[in-house]
Amino acid sequence: MGKNNWRKKKEIGGFYIPNQFLFRLKLMMNKLSFILIVLFSLACNSKETHLSKPNIVLILADDLGYGEVGYNGQEIIQTPQIDQLAAEGKIFTNFYTAAPVCAPARCMLLTGLHSGHAYIRGNDEWRERGEVWDYAKAANDPNLEGQRPLPSGTLTIAKILQQNGYQTGIVGKWGLGAPLSEGIPTNLGFDYFYGYNCQRQAHNLYPPHLWENETKILLNNQLVVPSTKLDSLADPMDPSSYKRFQQTDYAPDLMHEKALAFIENNKDQPFFLYYASPLPHLPLQVPSENMEDYQKVIGDEQYYDGSKGYFPNRYPRATYAAMISLLDKQVGEIRAKLEDLGLSENTLIIVTSDNGPTYTGGVDFDYFKSSDPFSNGYGRTKGFVYEGGIRVPMLVNWPGKIKSGTVTDHVSALYDLLPTICELIGAKIPVDTDGKSFLSTLLGKRQEPHKYLYWEFPEYGGQQAVRMGKWKAVRQNLKEGKIQTELFDLEADPKELHDLASQFPEIVSKMEEIMKKEHSPSSIERFRLEALGD
Repeated sequence: MGKNNWRKKKEIGGFYIPNQFLFRLKLMMNKLSFILIVLFSLACNSKETHLSKPNIVLILADDLGYGEVGYNGQEIIQTPQIDQLAAEGKIFTNFYTAAPVCAPARCMLLTGLHSGHAYIRGNDEWRERGEVWDYAKAANDPNLEGQRPLPSGTLTIAKILQQNGYQTGIVGKWGLGAPLSEGIPTNLGFDYFYGYNCQRQAHNLYPPHLWENETKILLNNQLVVPSTKLDSLADPMDPSSYKRFQQTDYAPDLMHEKALAFIENNKDQPFFLYYASPLPHLPLQVPSENMEDYQKVIGDEQYYDGSKGYFPNRYPRATYAAMISLLDKQVGEIRAKLEDLGLSENTLIIVTSDNGPTYTGGVDFDYFKSSDPFSNGYGRTKGFVYEGGIRVPMLVNWPGKIKSGTVTDHVSALYDLLPTICELIGAKIPVDTDGKSFLSTLLGKRQEPHKYLYWEFPEYGGQQAVRMGKWKAVRQNLKEGKIQTELFDLEADPKELHDLASQFPEIVSKMEEIMKKEHSPSSIERFRLEALGD
């Protein structure tokens, strides 16, 4: 532009504006346009990043049996929300927990390690602290509350997700580190925690307190010790005799509100919600309005007097069924919240259980056929490595990504969730994981199967198990020095009633080699098994 042109004026709307001003204005507009384009691009990329990292909701029921959901054949207990979620997603018929009781199963879920390598291998109340089994003392003293802690440096699913831009929350039951220890959720990858820190405190669903992050939240409930029985003069047939066991603040309801709030608060960014519900774990407690329908269906029934642990209950069958149906209702409300926020198509939902159903505390497992099609009752369900104790219900739902109405017999376990989630979000899978991603199975692609699954459990006498194809090997009573391997053909004998070890010694030999290979001595004395050379 020449010197004269620079100084000339141009008429715009009756005004004469210098060319040099127009030139500068044009430069400013160009810069502003560039900035807007960059900002729009960043916003789009942020949106694309969120969409490429789906939200993950992992719902872990507590002691929910394989046969206690409708899609697995349950006829009395109604689970319409879970059944619909399963019908619109994928059902796993060969899914296993990693351990037959609470704490180790949760440890292995979070770390991707099986029970031959995991840090927590059984329920460990950390007894060296003092009177940890005194419910009242532990309720008032956080130094006695909670279980042995996972070291804060432990790599967990939650930490991996945090490192990849996720907000992480756990609502429900923790059980992997006392309140004042290094093993609290916020030290192990969770941005938010609300619920029971301690498994023992969870033996009352109307507890005196819960925890929110590191803060003890007092509830509007009186302290009632779980071993409390009916008053000696009370009429066990009169429902009013049981009022002290049904108070004001019902923990599963409070935790559910926090779970819904976590989703609401994090709707604009990728999130991981580990919803570790205490339902339907004992004691038999549920708000009375939840069981009215079951009282009509089941009719009058024999009361439970509390002689097999936990609290007495006037209508034990109706209460237990209502607890599972309440869990089902809450699953439905989680899904509805996602739909209301427009998040359902970008959210992967997993619903499973930490172990098989219980055998005590007033639960009528035979009436409900809780472990069908596997063997039922003590010695075969919770606490044991037979199928009823470790085969659990499992469904995955992800609209538009997982084909609706599909079923897979892919053999997998809780410790597979970590590598699966890593592959899902594009994170590096830890080299020392025992798990194997089943993302290909979720997406309907060819899946490389596990060569085998392995379990060991230092409680209930000491146990080991291996699943390899159709074969299942089991060892019991290892703490008595007995090393005897049973062998079952799960295709022909899912109830594990016919030991074939003497007929297939070569299969037994392979199983025993796996048991030797996968076991490593625990660093915690309580979890060691001398029969295995520890």
